[in-house]
Amino acid sequence: MQHGLGAREHQHRGFISTGDDVLIGRVITGTRSDDGKVLMRAIGQMLGAAGVSDPLQDPTLELVAGEASFFGGLRRIPYLAGVSPEIALDRVAQEKRSEVAPVAGIRDSFPSLQRRQGDAAVAYFDGPGGTQVPRAVVDAMSDYLLHHNANTHWVFPTSVETDGMIAAARFALADFLNASPNEIAFGANMTTLTFHLARALGRGYERGDEIVLTELDHHANVAPWRALEKDRGVTIRVAKMLPETGQLDWDDFERQLSARTKLVAIGAASNALGTITDVQRAAELAHAAGAQIFVDAVHYAPHQLVDVRGMDCDFLSCSAYKFYGPHIGILYGRHDLLAALDVPKLLPSSNEAPERMETGTQNHEGIAGAAAAVKFLASLAPAETRRASLEAAFAGLHDRGHQLVRQLWNGLSEIAGVTVYGPAPGAARTPTIGFTVGGVNSADVAQRLAAGAVFVSNGDFYATTVVERLGLAPDGLVRAGCACYTTEEEIERLIAGVKAIAKKDQS
Repeated sequence: MQHGLGAREHQHRGFISTGDDVLIGRVITGTRSDDGKVLMRAIGQMLGAAGVSDPLQDPTLELVAGEASFFGGLRRIPYLAGVSPEIALDRVAQEKRSEVAPVAGIRDSFPSLQRRQGDAAVAYFDGPGGTQVPRAVVDAMSDYLLHHNANTHWVFPTSVETDGMIAAARFALADFLNASPNEIAFGANMTTLTFHLARALGRGYERGDEIVLTELDHHANVAPWRALEKDRGVTIRVAKMLPETGQLDWDDFERQLSARTKLVAIGAASNALGTITDVQRAAELAHAAGAQIFVDAVHYAPHQLVDVRGMDCDFLSCSAYKFYGPHIGILYGRHDLLAALDVPKLLPSSNEAPERMETGTQNHEGIAGAAAAVKFLASLAPAETRRASLEAAFAGLHDRGHQLVRQLWNGLSEIAGVTVYGPAPGAARTPTIGFTVGGVNSADVAQRLAAGAVFVSNGDFYATTVVERLGLAPDGLVRAGCACYTTEEEIERLIAGVKAIAKKDQS
């Protein structure tokens, strides 16, 4: 994904020279003397993208009436017409700040990556079940507990500090989701928050009202709504998945909608297969039918930056421990909806949204950690605002994840006896792959890989219906997920480990 100048001038990236300041393509700001090697590399990349052979032979440049001209017979590449050098300097300086941190630097933030199994460093591919945690997150939680620990809404300093920390965390998670701080509620986990929301919404449902689910969903986005069948007499309708691609059957989804539909509950991404579902399309269809939409973004949020405004969802939930934070859940709801819900609550507790969604004393250190996880992600690509930093960081991490999942998919696909499931690279997906090794139990595969310091998960991952539809119950899948700290070398270790298991089973 290109962003900033690169997005606006994807086919004609240019540069401009003003004295010693040199602007190249979409990311580089520097000087001839200090950044010469970086400058030459950037010129080469830019010209190579423009189709110039052997681009480093003549990188001489000059400013000519709003476009860059290369001597030595090199083609001319248009610049942004009418943009002054001062504006160009500012824009490209922003883009330099948006470059995502290198993997080696990211890995330095995770003490757990120093763990060794025998002679090898552990390669963690269990991120879809919970990522490793950077030092900054643990430090934030420790700092709260050691120096600010108190309950809320009293007048002494540590209580006031706790109130301030929670308020700041709402701002951080609002930036993470593109929401407003008064639309962010915290809870034990996504499952607990979803049951709580379901009970509140269910109080307004009548017998015969309908809720639409999908076969792709984690059962945390199934059981809370199924409970309303018993409690409120609602009808549950389920849209099918396409087993051959691991994607939603949109024709069947539309068939499930009716004038009786009150809610669509849908996952933004499958935690078993990595499938990304177009929830904006689902929201349009749900709203056209007069229904609300709840989005399970637990597996989506670590890999694609959530935009609740762009999705046009009414409610959304995610879990901080899937994006480098502690075990705590986050619920977004449109403020007017949160304020109007008939939510089960204690009479003396606040009736203001979003606090009215939070039962009892919250996990304050977890809230501090969730905010720190957002800050950590934003720190990977500093920009003018936290949201802009997150956009840049996720763009860069998405590109890396795409390369890693392609490497993993291709490597596993070439092994005799191994079957990979879900959308192929190039389709909308996360860097998570589910696979099986013919004739070998998924737990045995995971155990043998763990002996070689490669940690993967196995089973159905609470995506029980997905595994059933693939005909893999009760054994399930082996699942490998890439995170911001995953390296190409770790991918090769995983592929080699699976190859050895498959070969041994066949011999």
